[in-house]
Amino acid sequence: MSKIVTLFIAAFAVMSFAVADLKPVDTKDAVTFTIKNFGINTNGSLTGLKGVIKWDDKNIAANSFNVSVDVSTINTGIDSRDEHLRGEEYFNATKYPTITLASTSITNTNNGYVAVANLTIKGTIKTVTMPFTVTNAANGYNFQSEFTIDRRDFNIGGGSMVLGDDVKVKLNVTATY
Repeated sequence: MSKIVTLFIAAFAVMSFAVADLKPVDTKDAVTFTIKNFGINTNGSLTGLKGVIKWDDKNIAANSFNVSVDVSTINTGIDSRDEHLRGEEYFNATKYPTITLASTSITNTNNGYVAVANLTIKGTIKTVTMPFTVTNAANGYNFQSEFTIDRRDFNIGGGSMVLGDDVKVKLNVTATY
């Protein structure tokens, strides 16, 4: 009987730690972007990163993430531009205070992984496909991805003729236990 109890406890311990809940670490370079403005690359970042990342190297199908950033933290290095970006024509931070990214599936590739995720900006949800890599980090993992979205899909910037349509998003997220 004691062997059965010991086996049950060991099995439970393994199952409970198989898919770990990780907390993303909020840093100034975790979520960055680049967009052309007047033909010149303009870089920026968003902070206030929070959410949950579930990760198990041995069970990719069980992995997921649901994370968000705070729109009011947008930073392009120019305060007046950042205030303008928080306004209605762009991100409307008062009405839509967060941008969220939630995976619907994650699969292996030869170069890492691919996530299909729902990206929500200004109340609009679009499906994005994002390749990413995972490396071990102190007390967790580092996730890196780069993908492009069209700002017009989220009604950002209206019909601006000086603002590029494509936004390159870079994620460099460390998540810890």
